Amino acid sequence: MIMQEVQKNDLKETTTVERIIGHLSGNREGPTVVFFAGIHGNEPAGVLALKQVFKRLIAKKVDLEGEIFAVAGNLGALKKQVRFQAVDLNRIWFPERISNILSDEHNNNAEEEELKLLYGVLCKILEKGNPPFYFIDLHTTSSDTTPFIVLNDSLLNRKYASNYPLPIILGIEEYLEGALLSYINELGYVSLGFESGQHNDSKAVENCVDFIEFTLQLTDVVRTSKSDGNGFNNASHTFYEIYHQHTIGAEDIFRMFPGFTNFQEVPKGTEIAVNNDAVLKTKKRRQIFMPLYQDQGGEGFYFIRPIPKFLLWLSKELRRFKVDHLLVKLPGVQWKSDKKDTLLVDQRIARFMAKSIFHLLGYRARQFDETHLVVKSREIASRNNEYKGAGWF
Repeated sequence: MIMQEVQKNDLKETTTVERIIGHLSGNREGPTVVFFAGIHGNEPAGVLALKQVFKRLIAKKVDLEGEIFAVAGNLGALKKQVRFQAVDLNRIWFPERISNILSDEHNNNAEEEELKLLYGVLCKILEKGNPPFYFIDLHTTSSDTTPFIVLNDSLLNRKYASNYPLPIILGIEEYLEGALLSYINELGYVSLGFESGQHNDSKAVENCVDFIEFTLQLTDVVRTSKSDGNGFNNASHTFYEIYHQHTIGAEDIFRMFPGFTNFQEVPKGTEIAVNNDAVLKTKKRRQIFMPLYQDQGGEGFYFIRPIPKFLLWLSKELRRFKVDHLLVKLPGVQWKSDKKDTLLVDQRIARFMAKSIFHLLGYRARQFDETHLVVKSREIASRNNEYKGAGWF
């Protein structure tokens, strides 16, 4: 059995970690809730929080419905207290790459071997567990932050996440490729990421504990009166959209200036970072998201903006009536997949179509070549019927 010892210096806690941190089954049928923690090895707060929650559930002999799994991610990186060893484990979940990793002929690096083992755990849970399934990935950030939720933009994910008294960030899938939750969301299941605080802040563990317990109540695994989320300090329940990422190239030397925090609003002309020899300044008033204060990582910072409630409502209605199917009637737009969840857009012809239009319809865009965008929606994949009996649905 693979085990690693994880120590969080500032938290002054040491714990031994196995791949399956914990697994509890109730006496009655119910959902299957899966928590991942430590996908990045310098983020052990989720591991420590899951240990605490499982210990409490066992000690109090809490009556459960369904199953709970707590799964550790990157055991090798957790031991070394680094984000990753060879490659970022949360950037390699592509179907084709997974097939290569599972092949006996492939020479796996450290993270690919971790993925191989995690993939086996995931397949076994999906094979033997009962729906509905919930997948939660626990993280922390390198900067100070209030807790928040990150998710891929499907109406199913939105509806579920709206029950948390927390800020919700949409659009991350347009900038990050190969994330574990994106892979799971492609399978149609509810999946979201929770960022509980700064890596070295003991409050991050407390926030994680609050979030885990709230999740168990929300999914009705634990049938008790639901908490009101006071553990989150009455955080703003606002939807935000990511609209810019500063990508750090392999040869770039990047340094974020100190003092920036998540959700901080900064005025025009503010110096925020140095990339190689160039000082990066805001050209307009911006809202900073996830500024990078660690050595490893390819994303320097993001800009976000609040999404008006009217646009959230409009987006829901447009998707409900499948307005996106009318897009292929326009010049320069065609289906790229037989599933009718992916569009190929010729920008030379369809220049009038802003990305915001596709966002409303549930599509997130990536550059396909010099003249085309590929935009993909996860609405068709969503397993809505499996969640209709849930109290939150």
